[in-house]
Amino acid sequence: MGKIVVTAFVTLDGVTQAPGLPDEDRDGGFKSGGWTQPYADPMVDQRTIKSVLDADALLIGRRTYELFASYWPSADSADSRTAHLNSQPKYVASRTLQTVGWNNATLLRGDVTEQLIQLKQRHDHISIWGSSQLITTLLPAGLIDEFVLLTYPIVIGGGKRLFDADTSMDLELTHTTTASTGVVISTYRRT
Repeated sequence: MGKIVVTAFVTLDGVTQAPGLPDEDRDGGFKSGGWTQPYADPMVDQRTIKSVLDADALLIGRRTYELFASYWPSADSADSRTAHLNSQPKYVASRTLQTVGWNNATLLRGDVTEQLIQLKQRHDHISIWGSSQLITTLLPAGLIDEFVLLTYPIVIGGGKRLFDADTSMDLELTHTTTASTGVVISTYRRT
C-alpha cells in the first residue's frame, strides 16, 4: 500500500494560507499572502523539488488545482518539476468543478476517502500540496501517512491552519534540517 504525503509551508503559529502569492487566497480577509518570499533559500528549493519529484501522483483540492493548472502547463521546461507535474497522474477533489483539463488530471467526486484507499493501492507515493480543506477532510480518516513541514520563522496571527482544534495524532520525527533563512524543514511519520 502506498502513502500519502503532505508537503506544507507553515508559519510558527500554524498558518498555511497563501504562502506563495499575495492574492493566492484572500478568504476571511487574509492580507498576508506571499509570506514565504522573504525566506528564499537553496535548501528550501531543493526540498520542495525533492517533494515534487518523489511523488508518482498528485492529490489536490480545487483552489490548488486552479492555481497549479494556470501555471505548470506553460512553466519553464528547465525546471525539473515542470515535466514531472505535467505528466504525472493528478487527482482533484472538488465539490464544484465539473471538469479538469490539465494533462492526466482526474476529478474525484463523492466519497473522496473511499477513492483514496483505492488510489493508495495503485500509487506508491501520493503528494498533497496546499489544499488545506482537503487535508482537514482526510485527517480524521487516518489517510495521511507523512508530513513534510517547512516551518517559517514568522507569526501571522489569523488565517487557515494546517491542523484545526479537533486534530489529534501521534507523529514521529524522521528528519529535520534548518535552512540559512531559519526555515525548519521536518519530516514526520504518522505512528
